[in-house]
Amino acid sequence: MEPTSPSLVILAAGIASRYGSMKQIQGFGPGGETLMEYSIYDAIRSGFKKVVFVIRKHFADDFKQIFEQRLNDRVEIEYVYQEMDSFTEGVAIPEERKKPWGTAHAVLCAMEVVKEPFAVVNADDFYGYDAFRKASNFLESECNPDRYAILGYDLLQTLSEYGSVNRGVCQLDDDGNLSSIVERINISMKEGKVLCDDDKEPKELALNTSVSMNFWCFHPSIFDYTQKMFRDFLRDNLQNIKAEFFIPIVADQFIKDGGTIKVIRTNVPWFGVTYKEDAPEVEKRLNELAQKGEYPQQFWT
Repeated sequence: MEPTSPSLVILAAGIASRYGSMKQIQGFGPGGETLMEYSIYDAIRSGFKKVVFVIRKHFADDFKQIFEQRLNDRVEIEYVYQEMDSFTEGVAIPEERKKPWGTAHAVLCAMEVVKEPFAVVNADDFYGYDAFRKASNFLESECNPDRYAILGYDLLQTLSEYGSVNRGVCQLDDDGNLSSIVERINISMKEGKVLCDDDKEPKELALNTSVSMNFWCFHPSIFDYTQKMFRDFLRDNLQNIKAEFFIPIVADQFIKDGGTIKVIRTNVPWFGVTYKEDAPEVEKRLNELAQKGEYPQQFWT
C-alpha cells in the first residue's frame, strides 16, 4: 500500500485574548506573510499535501480572501469551524460561556475532512523547517493507531519577555517517549529562574525542560478517542465556564491506556506572538531568516 501524504491541521479559532486582535492573519514576514504561511511553506516542502484551517465561522471570509489566492494550486485547502456547539450533541451550554472548548475540541472539529495521518500546529507560532521535516517522516513511516508523536522544544527558547506563557511540560521515559504532559500556566523568567505561578509543583522548571508548543503528529484514530473523552469532559465541566479541553488531557489519557507518544526533539528556536509587544521581535527574526536565504523574501510568487 502506498503511504498516504500527511495533512496539516492549523488551529486558528482562538480569540487571542492576551494579544488583543486577530493575530492569526497579521502579516509579519518581509512580504507581509502571516506566521501560518511559514508553517504552510515548510509543510509543503516537507511533503504535506493538504492544509485544514480550524477557524470560527465569522473569520471565514477573511481567511479565504488571504489564502485562496496565495495557496491556489499549491496545496489542497479545507476549512472547518470550531463553534461553541460543535460536537456538544445538543447539550445546553451555559450562557456565560463565551469561547469554545480548547485545543482538543479544535482538533475534533477536523474529523470530517481528515482521514490520513496529520500534524497539528498553532496559527500564531513559528516552528521551523526542521520540525516539519521530522514530523513528515514520522507521519509517513511510524505513525499508527497506537503511536503518535509530539515535537519537543527547549523551554528557554519559548518564553516571552513581555508576560507569562502557558506550556505543556513534557516528562520523558527511558525510551524517549512521553510519560506525561502537564499544562503549566503563568510561566515566566524571574532573576534567572523559570517559575510557574500556578497551584502545581515544582514551582521552578529546569531551563532545558522539553515543552510542547502544540505541534503534534496523530493518526486519524485520535478522533473517535477524543470524541469519547469530550463527552465525559462536558458532563464533568459544563458549569465551569473557564474549563478547557486541551490536547495534553487527551494525550495523557492515551498514554495511560497503553499508547506511546514519541518525543521528537528539535533545536530550532521557536518564536511566536503571545503579546502585542512580541510582534517587532518576530518581524526582525523573520527578516533575518529571509536575509540568510532560509526563506524567500516573498512567498508564492
